[in-house]
Amino acid sequence: MSAGLNLAQLQAVHYTDGACLVLAGAGSGKTRVITMKIAHMIEKGMDPKRIAAITFTNKAASEMRERAGHLIGKRAKDVLICTFHALGVRMVREDGHVLGLKPQFSILDADDVTGILKEASGGTTDMATARQWQWVISKWKNMGLTSEQALAQAADDNERIIATLMARYEERLAAYQSVDFDDLIGMPLRLLRDFPEVRAKWQAALGHVLVDEYQDTNATQYELLKLLVGEKGHFTAVGDDDQSIYGWRGATLDNLKKLPVDYPHLKVIKLEQNYRSTSAILRAANNVIGPNPKLFPKTLFSELGEGEPVRVVDADNEEHEAERAVARIQSLRAASNPPPDWKSFAILYRANHQAKPFEKALRKANIPYKVSGGTSFFDRAEIKDLCAWFRLWINNDDDPAFLRAITTPKRGIGHTTLAALGAFATQHKQSMFGALFNGMLPAAVPKRAMDGLHEFGRYINYLEYSARRTVGAEDARAFLNEWLKEIGYEQHLYDNEDSEKVAAARWSNVMEFCDWMAQRAGGQIDDTAGAVVAKETKSLLEVSQTIALLSTISEREQEQDMVTLSTLHASKGLEWPHVVLVGVTEGMLPFKLDDDEGRQQKVTDDVLQRLQEERRLMYVGITRAQRTLAVSWTKRRKKGREMVAAQPSRFIAEMGLDKTTAREDPREKLKALRAEFAAKAQATTAANAAAAANPAPTA
Repeated sequence: MSAGLNLAQLQAVHYTDGACLVLAGAGSGKTRVITMKIAHMIEKGMDPKRIAAITFTNKAASEMRERAGHLIGKRAKDVLICTFHALGVRMVREDGHVLGLKPQFSILDADDVTGILKEASGGTTDMATARQWQWVISKWKNMGLTSEQALAQAADDNERIIATLMARYEERLAAYQSVDFDDLIGMPLRLLRDFPEVRAKWQAALGHVLVDEYQDTNATQYELLKLLVGEKGHFTAVGDDDQSIYGWRGATLDNLKKLPVDYPHLKVIKLEQNYRSTSAILRAANNVIGPNPKLFPKTLFSELGEGEPVRVVDADNEEHEAERAVARIQSLRAASNPPPDWKSFAILYRANHQAKPFEKALRKANIPYKVSGGTSFFDRAEIKDLCAWFRLWINNDDDPAFLRAITTPKRGIGHTTLAALGAFATQHKQSMFGALFNGMLPAAVPKRAMDGLHEFGRYINYLEYSARRTVGAEDARAFLNEWLKEIGYEQHLYDNEDSEKVAAARWSNVMEFCDWMAQRAGGQIDDTAGAVVAKETKSLLEVSQTIALLSTISEREQEQDMVTLSTLHASKGLEWPHVVLVGVTEGMLPFKLDDDEGRQQKVTDDVLQRLQEERRLMYVGITRAQRTLAVSWTKRRKKGREMVAAQPSRFIAEMGLDKTTAREDPREKLKALRAEFAAKAQATTAANAAAAANPAPTA
């Protein structure tokens, strides 16, 4: 089982006596170590149901589940492999009743939250301000603060206003029997902290907890982990302090610092052998990260050989930089026989807005590409429409879902009726759906409107009843098709789109989504969220419950032969044979530090912290590359509406590259390759012509 592991990896797999920290450098095989450790514990007699492996993304959970399946076979199904949020969902579904929450609660997405905050402020606020509030409230929740605590420690009037809004927002969530994503960590923490019987139950249920990407945990997640594992501390935290790049969303390196303090017998194991990159790429990465302070010093090494030197490409501006990146991809393909697939290439940048010129240049060159971290399938309006209906089946008290479902498609119930219903529901402390069947409602709403409301209410009850009894793929598919026909959703799309082509594409998304739902009901696709205990077939209602957790349909993204465009944040955990790291210009990477481009002798702690995080981001970018890496910067960059002179990022100097090999002009290289091919073709043509003019004598 442990074949092919190096000494440090073997240590990490076999240590199960207590708290263990595995410092896994980039490309050092951490997923392999986690899955091997799961297999080892099962081999040694631990019940798979008592093992939990927690990741940060659905994709990582899905990959881990797949690998565990190959190693362990059927028993892997029983291991709880899921994200922190999916674990939160499971805990709140099982024990949320002690907090006054029904098992059938709704999970709100970011748009719902913004809408509720707007409404809580009186509805006059613009979206940008509401999003700002959302951000601050999320940060407070991740710090474990309630609205009262946030108000008590508010630094200024603005924070006091937001804390007051937070209180109204929390009231509405309770009324709607809904939670937001931050609650999926905060509520389980409350359950374990405040209810000893719940804590005892979960500690008894879990024999060992493994946490992937531990450096990305926030304060609340660390407290949750401590309460899950209890005094015994049977857990394995796998992480890398050099790849901590989510400080802006509450992730804190303090969690790494606290481990040896909270667990004095902590076993620290370093994985320093890199199986991904060549020595040239690793040297550049080690040099860049060198100036950062180290919690646990480590130096990555590779046995994959020196490889190609890392190249630095300078460009006049962003358009020129994009042309050079495309020329580099073309020359790398032209230099190999057979040429590498398009999916072997990635262009990485600091911020989403940098993608535009590269998209243009790739389109011009007819090169297929995808923008990673672009619009998720679930962010499309048509998918959100359907999900609102599902949410309402699951939880009748979900007012945001109620409003979306009753108006999409339109069913003759206008804003005036809905406003009257909303006012009545607020007055009687009911949800809008609950108010439909209140005997006093006819006095508040006209008779015609009343009939329409009752019809809608009865229809939702019928759908909920039917979805609960619809099990397996075929029945689910038939149910969904029938339902879409009944509500006239296809017609609604065509009526509301100017372009027939766009409407047809949206309808095709709906069909794909329904097919995917049906496959989940039939057990053909695993529940990537990991929120439901694995079983072969599920009811449509069970499938609907986990939908809010899935940010993308990960199955859709497999095996597309395209160049990847991605932000550095979204690239974490991924790898490509050939990487072009672009926009490595002072002011972009590191991003706007206000330290006079590194010339200030003394800077504030805040600037220093930000510089260290930006350096880690550069390190993540470099270590995505397996065989070749080019780093490019622009001599001029946009600042507001102006173009200003720019400097290469300080990180390029920190890479410590050999000056003679570092600079490259891919266009020249491509030109030379084309000339070489043309000369070869000419020589072949001349040889063929000579052979035709002087045929060989026949015997």
